Amino acid sequence: MTLPNPRITFLLVFLIVVFLLGSAFYLEYARGLEPCKLCITQRVMLLGIGLVSLIAFLHNPATIGRRVYGLLVSIWALGGLYFAGRQLWLQSLPEGQVPACGPSVSYMMEVFPMADVLKALLTGDGNCAEVQWTMMGLSIPGWSAIGFAGLILFGGWQAFRKA
Repeated sequence: MTLPNPRITFLLVFLIVVFLLGSAFYLEYARGLEPCKLCITQRVMLLGIGLVSLIAFLHNPATIGRRVYGLLVSIWALGGLYFAGRQLWLQSLPEGQVPACGPSVSYMMEVFPMADVLKALLTGDGNCAEVQWTMMGLSIPGWSAIGFAGLILFGGWQAFRKA
């Protein structure tokens, strides 16, 4: 059995990321769902995966390069899985334990120091605990966690598969 060409698989991952980011923007702009701080952070992680995959496709690396790109995809996906997990944890908290909601990211960028904005993007707030949309019983961060777990496996497979 021959394995799929690494270059083509990186292209497929890039296209999947474009689809996922497009879906996120559809939910935001067409359906009116305002992304929370952790949602924005997960989008950044997806963007990192997409850029690494696009560069890997364009570069068409040999074995060492494929391994490096695969590990980079896994690292970005681990970050995304962490933030999706944090949001799922916030969503599972009882109502009295949910942190207070904070100002929007755009307001924070204008008024707050960058360190405070980054802290909010990395920890989330009460807005992140709100479940705005579900499909088959899973919220958006639940589906994100599944996607990031799959991307971790993909990156590991690319990094450690036989040539």
